[in-house]
Amino acid sequence: MRKLKKSSKDKMLRGVCGGVADFFGISSTIIRLIFFFTIPTSIIVYLILAATLEKDNRLY
Repeated sequence: MRKLKKSSKDKMLRGVCGGVADFFGISSTIIRLIFFFTIPTSIIVYLILAATLEKDNRLY
């Protein structure tokens, strides 16, 4: 079972968008655009996810 985690490889700030994109199997650019176009709600969601998600410790 896959688990939602922050990405340690695909990140710009905290790795949240990269982790969400990896979980859904899509491009992180699409997730970043969705977060951008849904501001201010996405800021709250991003901060919650950044504070609660575990860091992905996989070796690439």
